[in-house]
Amino acid sequence: MKTRIILIGGFHEARYLAQSLIHKGYHVTAINENRDQCHVLAEIPGLEVFQGDGSKPFVLEDANAWNADIAIALSPYDDANLVICELCKKRFHIRKTVALISDPSKTDFFHVMGVDSVVCALTTISNIIEQQALMNDLNTVMPLGEGGIQVAQILIPEDAPSVGHRLWEIELPKAVIIGCIMRGNQSMIPRGDTRIMAGDTLILIVSDEDKEAAFHQLAG
Repeated sequence: MKTRIILIGGFHEARYLAQSLIHKGYHVTAINENRDQCHVLAEIPGLEVFQGDGSKPFVLEDANAWNADIAIALSPYDDANLVICELCKKRFHIRKTVALISDPSKTDFFHVMGVDSVVCALTTISNIIEQQALMNDLNTVMPLGEGGIQVAQILIPEDAPSVGHRLWEIELPKAVIIGCIMRGNQSMIPRGDTRIMAGDTLILIVSDEDKEAAFHQLAG
């Protein structure tokens, strides 16, 4: 049975997210208050579209929110997204709620209020900058190329052979070191019992000759 996802509010975000989720095999429903935007969303094959204010219970009922597994609030207003997630969780008993926010200082409050996942564009951009700075710092310390040691960054896809396995269970070449795992908003120094998860970004210290084998073992 397909996972059912309901996208509430937003337009460009809902449009691109719906296309991506449908392509991955999810059942997706979108709620949008703007009539013209609903017509554009309705052109996406496989997407169910309902017009209305997603913070209103009767609109969620019309969109069959009772059967949704995940609710994603994409309104441009943080407060509205909190109301939507609270309503979906407490009234419609949707298992997982996700809120898009513009103010990163509200992240902890949203979690306290029961929102399962909070996504902030500013925080994401900040993390990308910090991760790139980490890579640049490492690159200035470790000799790269020319038969030496290099620092490599690898993203773990959902179907990677390493997903769900502890580090000690993965047969990496002896000269490969996983120096850091970046997972969501967190960076961690891994241990032998650390599990690799889909979406992780790994920072490897690896020799040129072992790089290909390491990438194959980790990402497939």
